[in-house]
Amino acid sequence: MARDDQRFDITPALLLQAYSSGIFPMADGVDQTVHWIDPLMRGVLPLDRLHVSRSLRKLIRQERFQITVDTQFETVMHACADREETWINDELIEAYTGLHDRGYAHSIEVKTLEGQLVGGLYGVTIGSAYFGESMFSRVPSASKIALVYLVARLRAGGFTLLDTQFVTDHLVGFGAIEIPRGQYHARLVHALRRQSDWFALPVSAAPVDVLQLLTHTS
Repeated sequence: MARDDQRFDITPALLLQAYSSGIFPMADGVDQTVHWIDPLMRGVLPLDRLHVSRSLRKLIRQERFQITVDTQFETVMHACADREETWINDELIEAYTGLHDRGYAHSIEVKTLEGQLVGGLYGVTIGSAYFGESMFSRVPSASKIALVYLVARLRAGGFTLLDTQFVTDHLVGFGAIEIPRGQYHARLVHALRRQSDWFALPVSAAPVDVLQLLTHTS
């Protein structure tokens, strides 16, 4: 549900105000007009109930990819936008990159051992909330690996809320659920009052250490 389609210049400050109020922007896939969204049902992924399949755990342990943090934020955004229909326009890329420069937006990159970017995700952090925005994958399971590393980082850093905005079959497989708008806003208020540390988990953390931070298997 669009809350307000009034035209504003999208700035980092406006984005912080919007997320703190429980709304987020999406550009129309046709005319690229930015709409402000506050869904009746909100997608969240409980950080203590991530489902990680045995096959995905095995793939992570094989260390066929290298995982980096905040090394190619804008590139990740462009990769997420590189699809037939996208809600990410140039104005949003500029604004979120500004948030990244201020320390409020972060990315996780999945690369081949040779350094080629093949998957990743990005989102916004305020207090102990991480607002997941988008992910992409150029090889099988790359975005899944990024999500596992994201949840491990959030758990290590004391985050309490992972907002996925909406729920997809892909996210349901990891344990994402929908909650009513009012319940989401209550959780958001709690999360904004707490502090967290995005960098608590060392980038060099071994796969076994990352997987040990996740308590639920499937």
